[in-house]
Amino acid sequence: MKVLDKLAPQPLFTYFEQICKVPRPSKKEGKIRQFLLDFASENGLTAKTDEIGNVLILKPSTPGFENAQTVILQTHMDMVCEKNSDKDFDFDKDSIEPIISNGWVKAKGTTLGADCGIGIAAQLAVLTSQEIKHGPLECLITVDEETGLTGAFNLEPGFLSGSVLLNLDSEDEGEIFIGCAGGIDTLATFSYTKEPVPEESTAFRISVSGLTGGHSGDDIHKNRGNANKILTRFLWRLIQKYDAKLAGFNGGNLRNAIAREAFAIVTVSANLKENVVSDFNEFSADLKIEFEKNEPGLQLKIETIETPEFVIDAKTGKDLLYSLFACPHGVLEMSSRMENMVETSTNLASVKFLEDNKIRVTTSQRSEIESRKIMAAEMVESVFKLAGAEVEHSDGYPGWAPNPDSAVLKITVGSYKKLFGVEPIVRSIHAGLECGLFLEKYPRLDMVSFGPTIRGAHSPDERLDIETTGKFWKHLVDVLQNIQ
Repeated sequence: MKVLDKLAPQPLFTYFEQICKVPRPSKKEGKIRQFLLDFASENGLTAKTDEIGNVLILKPSTPGFENAQTVILQTHMDMVCEKNSDKDFDFDKDSIEPIISNGWVKAKGTTLGADCGIGIAAQLAVLTSQEIKHGPLECLITVDEETGLTGAFNLEPGFLSGSVLLNLDSEDEGEIFIGCAGGIDTLATFSYTKEPVPEESTAFRISVSGLTGGHSGDDIHKNRGNANKILTRFLWRLIQKYDAKLAGFNGGNLRNAIAREAFAIVTVSANLKENVVSDFNEFSADLKIEFEKNEPGLQLKIETIETPEFVIDAKTGKDLLYSLFACPHGVLEMSSRMENMVETSTNLASVKFLEDNKIRVTTSQRSEIESRKIMAAEMVESVFKLAGAEVEHSDGYPGWAPNPDSAVLKITVGSYKKLFGVEPIVRSIHAGLECGLFLEKYPRLDMVSFGPTIRGAHSPDERLDIETTGKFWKHLVDVLQNIQ
């Protein structure tokens, strides 16, 4: 049953609903790629893919625009796959279920995939339009943006011919982005030894849930709770005060999402059970006060469970918790170049018990300044190396340096002012975009990024503002008609 077919603008929302039906986890884009290729074939459009799996769909210019510049409309085909713990959902098979709520489009218990599904829908709507005037178009849809920028890293030289690129992956309508932060991941791995559970022990499962989470770039400055950090605070107390033994810790999920949920399993001497519960209740009350404004949905829970099969050795347990407590999370520096802009940040993304007696801690660092991005990564590395962990870094990706003299920026700003009577905000974004990688292969590209308002990206609270989606569409159409 169609949900979005009555929303304006059409066919933008109809295409978005079709995209919601196609599973598209990062690194598993086969179904959405085939959907795009079938779309091109059905509409008589030329399409091609490169070796890594990026898709490019071409559309000739409309009459009178034959000599206009070739414009690249760019999005990514994968989505962040996050769901509430009580939601039964398989992102490899199931369709996203969009709903309309108070002027927003949301999903039932999962991420919506408006990042960047609404951008893809805009591309498809432009490609099938018989009314929009434009020069030659190249619609580029890349793979695996969310977990590695794999498509942008491996974009082949010569795959594109356009000189202007409109990135449709921004989430704040009324703002035009001309730069972004670069990023790098820092991963720490602990090795532990399994030990028998001490005799006469009580086991607890301690959980943190109900947090807002969000995008580790766009939302890192909003003082939202990080479930890994909150849980660690109490576990650190238990280790210190009661010589607790750690039997499990799983928190967070994706590298570019602020951890919303975490749980741990610990054991303590049975005669300390009431003391632990009392301390937890006191801790929980304190945290409710700390986060009453920013995280009103915070839930902390302790429950007695059956004795686990093992605990990890005491040294590794302490090393892990001490390093998680010490590991920085959040804003490290505000920008001196742009007011109210985060310059450098780090995200304690996930803690996972793996097979083969390993524990993996995933963090990510971002900065608009390359040297400070590296500094942040080395700071995190130092914390975990002091705790005896093995540490490695991803290759990272470059930032996109702003060009305030950009010709397409002037067109985009002028168009917005003409349409809506106000000056748009022009700034850099702390989140990562693929634009910096495109510039490495196509250094003459003139680029801007804009989009509708999306809130709660990378979390099940992700929602797309309907009104600003209409404004985004009008803006995109007008910009295309003014690029000569």
